[in-house]
Amino acid sequence: MRFWKYQGCGNDFVLVDGISQKLEIDVPWCVKVCDRHFGVGADGVLYLLPGEQGCDVTMRIINADGSEAEMCGNGIRCLAKHASDFGFVKKDEFSIHTGRGKLVATVFKENGRVRTVRIDMGAPILEGREVPVNFDGRFINQPFEIEGVKFRANAVSMGNPHFITFDDIGEDNVRRLGPVLEGYREFFPRKTNVEFCSVKDGKIYVTVYERGAAWTLACGTGACASTTAAALNGLVPFDTPVDVHLPGGWLKITVDKDLGYVLMEGPAEFVFEGNTD
Repeated sequence: MRFWKYQGCGNDFVLVDGISQKLEIDVPWCVKVCDRHFGVGADGVLYLLPGEQGCDVTMRIINADGSEAEMCGNGIRCLAKHASDFGFVKKDEFSIHTGRGKLVATVFKENGRVRTVRIDMGAPILEGREVPVNFDGRFINQPFEIEGVKFRANAVSMGNPHFITFDDIGEDNVRRLGPVLEGYREFFPRKTNVEFCSVKDGKIYVTVYERGAAWTLACGTGACASTTAAALNGLVPFDTPVDVHLPGGWLKITVDKDLGYVLMEGPAEFVFEGNTD
């Protein structure tokens, strides 16, 4: 099968084209191709599919462990680049159907090729049961304890769940608790992505443990959720682009003061293409 490799801030994906050819979601193949020792190597597989529900194109994403994610911020930028560069869409602003519904992409080009993409990620979800977490109301700056470690945390969904702390719990606890929190189903019924953050000079620095992909170099929805939580806690302003640093690079995130939308802008880069069984 022909595939294209993309990365956004180091969050890397194998993309397959289900518009030019008919494709079924093949989970075992996705797991195999994502393996970094015996496959191509990726955090997930992006399926570019014909548009649904009035959208120009559709995105489905299968994580490296075979689970399907509702959304992926870095992945959607890569898919938008491919759809534009290969002529599946002819305009610079277009709609993508995802697991969280219709999202709008705006592409910015250099020499006829997409370099950066801005996505209107829609409104953040803050009601605890809708994130979902086992908590009534907003879980914002709330005390939390797990395995003897106490900190304050925030639960935000961008179509997929995120658990965010700005407390310094120490590097050893970060590495230990990332996978523990992801799978802590007593509080996270659909598991969760986990963001360990700090704010310095108006910039947010994020380390992320992704649901279904483990430690990754970047998480676009995580950057959006973290910036939303930071704004709600008064750590960064609303209605202003905020630089968010992830291990693989920078994103710019803007949170509407009325919480009607979150804008994410960042790079999307082609790496290589190939064929695999």
